[in-house]
Amino acid sequence: MFRKLVFLTALSFSLSAHTMDMSIPPAHAAAPADAIQVNDVPRRGTLYRVHHEGKTSYLFGTIHVGKQDFFPLEPEVTAALAKSSSLVLELDVRASAPYYRALERHGQYPAGQTIRQHLSPAALAKLQVALDKVKLPLSSVEHYRPWVVANILVGQEIEKSGFNRGLGVEGYLLNNATQQKKPLQELETADYQLGLFGSLSDAQQEAYLLENIADIDSGAALRKSAGLVEAWGAADASRISALTHELTTGDSVSARFMDRTLLGKRNPEMAANIEAIMRKGDAFIGIGLLHLVGDKGVPALLRQHGYQVEKVY
Repeated sequence: MFRKLVFLTALSFSLSAHTMDMSIPPAHAAAPADAIQVNDVPRRGTLYRVHHEGKTSYLFGTIHVGKQDFFPLEPEVTAALAKSSSLVLELDVRASAPYYRALERHGQYPAGQTIRQHLSPAALAKLQVALDKVKLPLSSVEHYRPWVVANILVGQEIEKSGFNRGLGVEGYLLNNATQQKKPLQELETADYQLGLFGSLSDAQQEAYLLENIADIDSGAALRKSAGLVEAWGAADASRISALTHELTTGDSVSARFMDRTLLGKRNPEMAANIEAIMRKGDAFIGIGLLHLVGDKGVPALLRQHGYQVEKVY
């Protein structure tokens, strides 16, 4: 049960938060689908070429779950990876130990405490109803903090829709980089990423839980998640932009957290880390799709710092 919950928690970071890249117990990376003809491969995601001081790197927008028919990625992406000296991701998604340590530190209560003591009676009653719908006993999640339980519930919805964590884009990129003997560099750590959620107050975590339960009940959680995957699959820039606006606008804890922390705080830090990497050499950089969107996205920030950033598609 523990590994099942960890899987669902990690899965939902990618689609309820849309930017998180949590590691989970090692999953089989998607193998190249050689049977698909290259000429039939559609454009997916979004790709940028970045020039600075004679070096050329690439930025590619990823999603952290997938289906077999997402692969292979289109030739411009695979060619960009082949030309690059290293692969850069938010995290090494193959590593499970750092995730477990971070989850224990930021997502679980100290011994002797449970979620029962930290939620209001009304919130606890709504949580019980939500858990009953997916046949999860409260005892199986009571040691997790509300933000973790919210993501577990969203993860249940995502899993039912047929998305597969083992077929995430990062796994495909890692598989190809390994075959090409390219080193991997990480932009962040699991402790840092989960620590962002852990920084929410008890009141904010309760609101985050209730908002996600309401989104599940209304169908909005799956609509947003599936919509983002579909937009990535069609390289639909206008729909990606519209979904980003929806996810970051409003007075909800979830929207403010997405706008100010998951994107607003991390994007400048990612851009600075990418600059440091590019000072040493070229790289293929795969980061969550929403980090590349808008005038506060990583491409825009790199332009502000004097980098020549060209959108390939």
